[in-house]
Amino acid sequence: MTPFRWARLVAVIAAALLCLGLAACGDSDDDGASTGAATAAAGASTTAAATEGVDLKAGQFSWTAAAVQTEILAAIAAEHPELGVKSIESVRLDPAAGWVGLQRGDVDLLTEVNLPNQQAFADRARDEAVLAARVYDGAVQAWFVPRYAVEPGGPLEGLRSIDQLNDYKGEVNETLYDGDAGWITTQQNAKRLKAYDLDLRHAKSSEAALIAQVRRSYDKREPILFFFYRPHWLFQQFDVVQLDEPNPYRAGCFEGGADKCAIPAQQSWIAARSDLAERAPRFAAALRNVQIPLEEIESLLDQVDARRADPAVVARQWVDEHRAEVDAWVR
Repeated sequence: MTPFRWARLVAVIAAALLCLGLAACGDSDDDGASTGAATAAAGASTTAAATEGVDLKAGQFSWTAAAVQTEILAAIAAEHPELGVKSIESVRLDPAAGWVGLQRGDVDLLTEVNLPNQQAFADRARDEAVLAARVYDGAVQAWFVPRYAVEPGGPLEGLRSIDQLNDYKGEVNETLYDGDAGWITTQQNAKRLKAYDLDLRHAKSSEAALIAQVRRSYDKREPILFFFYRPHWLFQQFDVVQLDEPNPYRAGCFEGGADKCAIPAQQSWIAARSDLAERAPRFAAALRNVQIPLEEIESLLDQVDARRADPAVVARQWVDEHRAEVDAWVR
């Protein structure tokens, strides 16, 4: 996740100020994180073999990509004691609490920082923290249809852009299937439907219900129009086509009635305390090199969320299989 649920932002910030001990500041998001990911995120720690080095605390958001990234960093620290990190302990936090903790020094790292969604937090913390590495970008939040539906002879043949949808509304059951009503993207989609004058029902539901609806449509080879976001394991299991956006995202979209635009794609960053470069300079330098392609992130999510593998095991396997990249990061 995702990263797209901010309806309770004010409440979360208030809670953050009350839970800066960071022992139990997490919350249960509806973002599809698996039981295994939640277990790993609820305070798991990986200890390096070194007897010297600093102990770090990673604030870990509740979506699975954050758990996997934290475990990858922990595995690298364990295998490379020369980086100067003895252990990385993860503490599950919401974004607001995580950024407050980073500013105060209660946590040293945040993984899977999604921009532009968390840009306001990053701006407020610029004196105490840095955005150390952009792990991946291009994580779109958009409307999708099955590839089989738009292929020659399919019921949606010729559909390429969202502004064509009124011509295909019967074929898609006059419905846009969407996620939870509290997601920011769900609210943005409501504005987009009105702005583009699309005669479609806005069917809001939980993420699990949305995925179930997609699966039913695929099982029957029926057309479906639905919103979804990346990274997510869904893109590993279903062959989908993203509909074109007539108007790209720009600053000021979804403000003051300027709703006729795309939802912005996300970037994932690792944020770190500014003083980490002094406490563990080699580890801080290695952090700046971390890059994992979006498709590989989704493959990891498929293993954890859909196939119920342990995030720590999946992370260690990924490190083993990507020695060249990891060696380049730590040089």
